[in-house]
Amino acid sequence: MKILILNGSPHPHGNTQALIDAFKEGAIAKGHEVKEADVARMNIHGCLGCEYCHTRGSGSCIQRDDMQKVYPLLQQAEVLVLASPIYYHGFSGQLKCAIDRLYAIGAPGQLKLRRIAMLLSSGADQVYEGAVYSFNEDFVNFLGLENAGIVTAYGSENKSEAKLQEARALGASL
Repeated sequence: MKILILNGSPHPHGNTQALIDAFKEGAIAKGHEVKEADVARMNIHGCLGCEYCHTRGSGSCIQRDDMQKVYPLLQQAEVLVLASPIYYHGFSGQLKCAIDRLYAIGAPGQLKLRRIAMLLSSGADQVYEGAVYSFNEDFVNFLGLENAGIVTAYGSENKSEAKLQEARALGASL
């Protein structure tokens, strides 16, 4: 199975990356192909809402930035994993820009994607509502993807063996 992780963390050795690495370990051990797009370090602009993609662009965004590297990965993936630290009860701005840009190619049934998972880190508990809402409404309900699972870690749970094992198990379960 082809898995794409969109990494929205600006911290290359932070808590979100630890969850990603553990997830990848579990998925690769089961023979899955895993690719990671580090969208937090890419030059990805927000959606312009211009509708070019759905009119003259035939599913191609008018903007030419690093999202052009992400689109082909999305078109091949069967599983999408959203990974982000929580900022103000939602995804990082970097990940949110990439998610908004899925609009160009992400109509229901247009992608090979069948499942979605999420890895979230935070400094406090009870701050996941915005990210979980987007996960459920945008991906599970609108795009019709199967919820493969969510791993959250906050405070002292970050980088704990228990949470890393939970992320490994999620990767292995796909």
